[in-house]
Amino acid sequence: MNFEPERLGQSRSDLAEALRSLRKRAGKTQSWLARRCNMSQTRVSNMESGKLTPVIVDVELILEALGTDDPAASQILEMVRTANTEWQDHWSSRRRGLDKKQNELARIETVTTEFRFFLLSAITGLLATPDYVRASLAGTPGDQSKTIAKKLERQSVLHDSSKSFTFLLTEQAVRWPLLSPLAMAVQLDRLASVSRIPHVRLGVIPLAGHISEMPLSTFTLYDRRLATVETGTGVLVLRDHRDVNTYREDFERYESYAVFGDECRELLDEWSRVFTRQHQ
Repeated sequence: MNFEPERLGQSRSDLAEALRSLRKRAGKTQSWLARRCNMSQTRVSNMESGKLTPVIVDVELILEALGTDDPAASQILEMVRTANTEWQDHWSSRRRGLDKKQNELARIETVTTEFRFFLLSAITGLLATPDYVRASLAGTPGDQSKTIAKKLERQSVLHDSSKSFTFLLTEQAVRWPLLSPLAMAVQLDRLASVSRIPHVRLGVIPLAGHISEMPLSTFTLYDRRLATVETGTGVLVLRDHRDVNTYREDFERYESYAVFGDECRELLDEWSRVFTRQHQ
């Protein structure tokens, strides 16, 4: 399926109108549909008015209740997938203020219990030292002090024992020399330290041996309900369960190539010593 970023917002209203028209053509009331789908009449009303973006399960129940034929059902299901997709480009985020983006992430982290991070080319803010955070924002115009402070503040979520975290980093992500050698050694020592938190699994995928596939993007999974995929110009936010499950499956395959625990910390220590020697 092709996503057109400029159409994603409009697709929600298109979907609402399609669901409303479908019910009316079937000659059914919102109350009837709500009873058949085991949901509240308010939920049906909110979906038809565009106040609520339905998940695909909601729409599948509605299509079945109304006896919608295959061509029309397929079209509406594609609309649901698009409506559950959001594009956040970097330029808009910068105009709003990157510190506000950090607030949005903090809210997502508050309601999430299981996190999975696949880090292809860089270390994520939750694992970064202050120097690494500053360097990652160096090319962004304006005063980034608020954003840096909020990024570091968000790291406290790692100590919430009610949550679980799995971080997968490629060797490239770990060793990319964004900082001076000594500062990179400190960053790798932080990774090793975080890996000892009981509810955190931190693994590294070494550039050794044979890996039969090639990852294309950094992505994050929040429980089973949300996936974010990073590109060079923005972030794709996916809520359709098919998209989220696809990335969960990708994550599980990549996880099989990673090393964890003492073996991971031995690699981190080895690479840290390489940076230290470069400093001397």
